[in-house]
Amino acid sequence: MKTLFFISIFYCSINILHAQQAAPLSPASSQQNSAVINTQFTYKIIDASDKTFGYDLYADSKLVIHQLSIPAMPGNDGFKTKADAEKVAQLVITKMKKGEMPPTVSVEELKKLKVIK
Repeated sequence: MKTLFFISIFYCSINILHAQQAAPLSPASSQQNSAVINTQFTYKIIDASDKTFGYDLYADSKLVIHQLSIPAMPGNDGFKTKADAEKVAQLVITKMKKGEMPPTVSVEELKKLKVIK
């Protein structure tokens, strides 16, 4: 009975260790990375509600993000200035060029860009 118990524990431990290994980089993933490198990203500052601003991000002229509110912030308020919207749009494009999808923006990054206090 003890032997069966220890064999079960050993088997579970091996499975747990095996599950923690990183998956090898697949060819599809490296193809996606090279596709991102060759993609042309652009943005357009757009009007949002209550005299605020947002942005549209394009990948090879195709709309990929339509952002009318400040990311990482509660509510639906847009950016107070076009310059603030531009700063965040450029940050998001930088993240997308690095292959980060979805390109999340943190409150700390917004503070660093001086978009929020």
